[in-house]
Amino acid sequence: MAKTVKVVVTGATGQVSYALLPRIAAGEMFGPDNDVDLRLSDIPQMIDKAKGVQMELEDGAYPLLATISASADRAVSHKDVDWVLLVGSVPRGPGMERGDLIRKNGPIFVEEGKAIAQYASAGARVAVVGNPCNTNCLIARASAKGLPDDRWTAMTRLDQNRARSLLAAKAGARVRDVKQLAIWGNHSATLYPDFTNAKVKGRAASELVDKTWLENEFIPVVQQRGA
Repeated sequence: MAKTVKVVVTGATGQVSYALLPRIAAGEMFGPDNDVDLRLSDIPQMIDKAKGVQMELEDGAYPLLATISASADRAVSHKDVDWVLLVGSVPRGPGMERGDLIRKNGPIFVEEGKAIAQYASAGARVAVVGNPCNTNCLIARASAKGLPDDRWTAMTRLDQNRARSLLAAKAGARVRDVKQLAIWGNHSATLYPDFTNAKVKGRAASELVDKTWLENEFIPVVQQRGA
């Protein structure tokens, strides 16, 4: 029997959300057997635009899209949701690293955490996308009293994908050939791409790629590429 998954996406008018929302509506996130109650959340001055996005999704006639709404009121958008996708955040300006955004984004994610604790379902899960996602996740989690730690995740996959792509290009391989490459730490200059156990086509990365490049170019490029 089909289940209706209630999901709220913050920053619904942003570019990331614009690419994400149709895929949720099409069932790519929750599967072909689950209907979706999709909530678009944004700041008050962007709600008219959010309603425009809502109309586009309605025009798409997605079979799994049971309900869709747009609201700037978290009491409405976050009510009883099963999933919270915190996509919205203040974007980086010229010369800013992700670490510089903490002071700007901190208050936003404090309020998101409070709203999740107050309005979301008891079994809700949260994925933080807005940068710096690790820190924003920590801030929101600290403000969402009662929601267990294992319900939270931060999307640092982009850093790992960058590292895999760079290593694959240097080794003359495809991204799918790169295995066991990890990213540790937080964000920007504090993250560490760990090639120690990385393998390319089954061989150690350090056997195929010069270690000087790995240590002096690969690591800083990954650290600063999204800074």
